[in-house]
Amino acid sequence: MKKTYYITSPLYYVNAAPHIGHCYTQVACDTISRFLRQNDCDVFFMTGTDEHGEKIEKASIESGLPKGCENKFVDAIIPRFKDLWKYLDINYNFFIRTSDKNHIDTVKHILDVLNKNGHIYKKIYKGWFCTPCEMFWQQSQAPEGICPDCKRNLEKLDEENYFFKLSSYQDKLIKCIESDELAVRPPMRKNEVLSFLKGNNLQDLCISRPKKRLKWGIELPFDKDYVTYVWVDALLNYISGIGYLGNKKQFKKLWPADLHLIGKDILRHHAIYWPILLIALGEKVPRKVFAHGWWVIDKEKMSKSKDNAVDPMRLLNEKGIKADALRYFLLSQVQFGRDGSFTENLCIEKYNSDLANDLGNLLNRTLTMVEKYFDGVVPKVLKDEGRGVRDGEDDQVKALLREEIKGLADELPKKIKHYIDIEKDGPDFQPALKAIWELINKANKYIEVSAPWKYAKDKNTSALAVIIDTLVQAQGIISVLLYPFMPHTAKDIWSQLGQENDILNIKYPKIKWGIIKPGTRINKGKPLFPRITSE
Repeated sequence: MKKTYYITSPLYYVNAAPHIGHCYTQVACDTISRFLRQNDCDVFFMTGTDEHGEKIEKASIESGLPKGCENKFVDAIIPRFKDLWKYLDINYNFFIRTSDKNHIDTVKHILDVLNKNGHIYKKIYKGWFCTPCEMFWQQSQAPEGICPDCKRNLEKLDEENYFFKLSSYQDKLIKCIESDELAVRPPMRKNEVLSFLKGNNLQDLCISRPKKRLKWGIELPFDKDYVTYVWVDALLNYISGIGYLGNKKQFKKLWPADLHLIGKDILRHHAIYWPILLIALGEKVPRKVFAHGWWVIDKEKMSKSKDNAVDPMRLLNEKGIKADALRYFLLSQVQFGRDGSFTENLCIEKYNSDLANDLGNLLNRTLTMVEKYFDGVVPKVLKDEGRGVRDGEDDQVKALLREEIKGLADELPKKIKHYIDIEKDGPDFQPALKAIWELINKANKYIEVSAPWKYAKDKNTSALAVIIDTLVQAQGIISVLLYPFMPHTAKDIWSQLGQENDILNIKYPKIKWGIIKPGTRINKGKPLFPRITSE
């Protein structure tokens, strides 16, 4: 029976178009999902959009729409997210919107249950509020009236609202995180959450907004004068989207979630608010919350509110950076969990060096030699063939390098599994891709060291066959292991190597030396990554 995994991205806030930060999380989720499917697992990957709250209401009005037309505003933004995910080959199972009827019904049902069970009460709130962050802050947390997160001026509130008894579960949550019942990763984020929980008394969570201030939201089931706080609304998507209210069979199969993948700025919501809401409901907490770092520009977090967000479609359309190249840059540039610096020039440099020079050049040179020396057919190598590449000291070096390539290829699937394993401390994409590139670089070096053109000149076909077979087998393995990270590129390499079977059907046990059969006619195509120049 296949093992089932439930993986989620956060819900993306639709007050503006998507940026590189959104792509980062989405590509990471997609890569994990593809990797697990490659390992014959059943994966349910859910993503979607967060559509309520004051920022949406404000953005809708600023766009020129009259108040009360927020639904038209979000309906116009959603396709930009979906189109980008399609362009980036994001293969999700379900796209949830917080404006979906099923989600709204689920939120109302859950709030009604929590209220009837005594977890919700009403009181007057006096304190600071940050509209861009949708966050309340105590006077002690923001004595100067500046938001600790976005550094903007806070608004002073004095109004009656409904509160959820978050403070009642502080000790229980600490035990959950310490025991890894709820695994917060990377380890520095676990330490961060535990330090906060042990150093502060949790304040109860304000879960409402009066309609006199905000109408764009889900109405409280027990008071029509209030709507639900957007973060309570949004967090509940993780169970509403898999059938908490209407599909108990699916919910039982998928819950608890195996991985909530988020940015570090929303760690507190996912590692404190969310698990406590679940505990109050009598449900299990998620197995893992992994908070990755930010992309920064000039040492500042990339965000829509700071007006420094990079438009991915401009990179893809105007700069000539292919979708897979963007995926590669995002996953390989920085250790997953840490912050990374983004510049267009850096992205182009990595494209040219790693993709055009290393990967693309390796495939092009190899297939050119298959065409030139073997009429486009992968040669067959017999056990006693290739002795001609072992004669003399120089040829021993070539033979050792060939064996090193085979050894790297044999170990590579195990290495990738280790780095992407979400049941331990993973994922970490950078070392996984470094391991693949180690094999790519060894293969490129092998071409230079073995100098196949010399054997062709001497008509030493048996030695030439060994060299070409080594290069072809290595790239067969590279293509399959690249698939989760760069799906289009992997399929392209697989096809150019003459493989007609679907790369999706190549599961991990089949990824081994000899993956490309002798006698296969190659199908050389255009260069994978034509070089581009930065302006």
